[in-house]
Amino acid sequence: MEKPYLLHLNQSCDLATTYEAIRSGFIALALEKNQRATPLIAEARTLKIIAQTVNNPRDLLNIPDIQAALLTASVISDKAKNYLHPQDKVEAIQELIVNFLEPAGTNFVEELVYRFLLIRGDTLGGIMRNAGGSLAQSKFTRSLLATLRVAGIAYDWLNSSNNQWREAEEMTPNLEILVRGVSWLNNSQPRTIIYNVNVPIVNNNNIDLCLLKCDSTQLANQKIKKQTLQYPDLYIALGELKGGIDPAGADEHWKTARTALQRIDDAFRKISKHPYTFFISTAIETKMAREIYQQLETKKPQGVTKGFKGNQDKDSSQMNPKEIEWLRQPPKISICYHHSIRPVYKPA
Repeated sequence: MEKPYLLHLNQSCDLATTYEAIRSGFIALALEKNQRATPLIAEARTLKIIAQTVNNPRDLLNIPDIQAALLTASVISDKAKNYLHPQDKVEAIQELIVNFLEPAGTNFVEELVYRFLLIRGDTLGGIMRNAGGSLAQSKFTRSLLATLRVAGIAYDWLNSSNNQWREAEEMTPNLEILVRGVSWLNNSQPRTIIYNVNVPIVNNNNIDLCLLKCDSTQLANQKIKKQTLQYPDLYIALGELKGGIDPAGADEHWKTARTALQRIDDAFRKISKHPYTFFISTAIETKMAREIYQQLETKKPQGVTKGFKGNQDKDSSQMNPKEIEWLRQPPKISICYHHSIRPVYKPA
């Protein structure tokens, strides 16, 4: 079929993220934020209990176990703490006490906790800026692992906590959170997809996803991995993953990814190599969808996109395991649904 993407798309608006998907994405992020906020709230409660053991805010300086929390309430970041001498830290806490805690009178403990939470909340905001990407990576991993399991294909996975490869077990709860790479065989040929790789050929730029023609032993440790990544013939596909759900930022994500994909193409073209490139995005707004669809129609080989669109698609079943090509030769332009990764256009 000359335009196989027509099996899944009728028009550009089919690519655009629906209201239901956006709503679902925002709810997922809110739940994740609540989950990540739980330890911070526990810290604040502990700080309150300890601070209530004194009657005067100046006595807080005599409690060693809360000095780090007092610095946080003094608007001293974790990074800034590393550059301060002990006396500097004491002076910062004294400023907090004199200017804010003492004027609060008998409510100084509440004032302390509020200021602590204010700064820790800012820290949480920084963490959540990366949460969308983490959730998208987990969702992508979950779909890939499910496809391999259903197909009965054995695989190894790279544990992000210790950077060690291990064989997959029958069931590991929340495995997708730990995975930083997956390795399997396709028709006796090794395939490994690895996340967040500094690719030497692309000036050591970090690439979100790389599909390699190698097995896990060729990425066993940093030294071996560095050597393996030097060989351009091992690269099957490289791609960008954008997890932000806010439609207002979707176009900017696409522009950033498109530039990164062009950089990849340019770098490999210089050495006469042409690996495939792909783009995975949680949010696709209407204008962006039109541009992508136009690329599909004109068969322009740069980049490409997909959307995590949940079960709203006409066919959200797992992709055929035989096609996991990711498995062999992924297309230049592809579309990835929540539960499937389907080739849309394969250039001649």
